[in-house]
Amino acid sequence: MIRTANSNRFIDPQVLSRIRDLQLIAKTVVEGFLTGLHHSPYHGFSLDFAEYREYAPGDDPRLVDWTVYARTDRFYVKKYEGDTNTQLYILMDVSKSMAFSSHKVSKLDYARYLAAALAYLAMRQKDAAGLISFDSDVVSQVPPRTRRGHFFTLLHHLENLEVTGETDISGALEKLAHLIRRRAVVILISDFYQDVEKLAKTLRFFYHRGNDLILFHVLDPVELEMPFEDISTLEDMETQEHLSYVPEHSRSTYFSLLNEHIEGLRRECRNISVDYELLNTGKPLDQALHRYLSVREKRY
Repeated sequence: MIRTANSNRFIDPQVLSRIRDLQLIAKTVVEGFLTGLHHSPYHGFSLDFAEYREYAPGDDPRLVDWTVYARTDRFYVKKYEGDTNTQLYILMDVSKSMAFSSHKVSKLDYARYLAAALAYLAMRQKDAAGLISFDSDVVSQVPPRTRRGHFFTLLHHLENLEVTGETDISGALEKLAHLIRRRAVVILISDFYQDVEKLAKTLRFFYHRGNDLILFHVLDPVELEMPFEDISTLEDMETQEHLSYVPEHSRSTYFSLLNEHIEGLRRECRNISVDYELLNTGKPLDQALHRYLSVREKRY
């Protein structure tokens, strides 16, 4: 995991919540992240993978870029632009549970910042990025494009996203699978309040069609820590059902169920070679960006 103090202060969600311009948020996050990578002591990660690929036997030695070699101590050859284009689909959960927040940034806001940053990265890489929002069904979609101005179309849709109905990730994904016809990088951003086995069956369909999948599991600090010390009444944001919470009895049960759910997601993703990342909406976004760039780099 590559992280520096310098980069973190640019991508702290609490700081980002004070910026109203989503374009500026995306640029701040990505440029701050890449600056952190440039100053990182790690050399196993290529910042230039959109323009270069690692030298392989049979490549013309005249194509080696010695400037990149001097910086990374690794051999890279220049890529042609047509070799680097990827289709990126960002699938965003907009069910009512995504509106939850115990601080300034809701899960939907965090997902919005992340999606904007990913779209900005795609624009930098000359990749075609698309956006699809869903709850139990497809809510809206923006097909992947590389044309000038498409990034701003994506930002406009992100800015206008609102939470809608209840969650049925599997049902929505089954419909989305037919919209994603070409091999692509598919990013799924959700709080994943869904039966793990049911979800895994749908993910396998995406995987077996040759897509590279990344699951970003977005949870609020309260959901991860359950810090309540008093007897409380909790409300399900989607069903409006109420549940009594008694710390000395409920807390251990809650963590047991939460950990079982998270480990189940990790296990199923590992079984079908799908990348999984648990994200805390109170933490910076660099963890997610690094995961995406690692998957994007592996394609070449």
